[in-house]
Amino acid sequence: MEKDHPVADLEIDASGLKCPLPILRAKKALAQIESGQVLRVVTTDLHAVRDFQAFAEQTGNALLLQSESDGVAVHYLRRR
Repeated sequence: MEKDHPVADLEIDASGLKCPLPILRAKKALAQIESGQVLRVVTTDLHAVRDFQAFAEQTGNALLLQSESDGVAVHYLRRR
């Protein structure tokens, strides 16, 4: 773990993409990993933090952590 961040099994960079593209990329990436594995998504969309919270709630995937710094948000999702 890096600074108390979960260890990601797969990472995607959705920087520069606007809603709904970061969510769609995350959905596609989650389909590629096994149940219990962790996806790390990097975004720059201002609404991504709320979008990923809603996405996790709707899909049942666990939102482990979100961090935001200098306009970049990182989201960690555990596949259900």
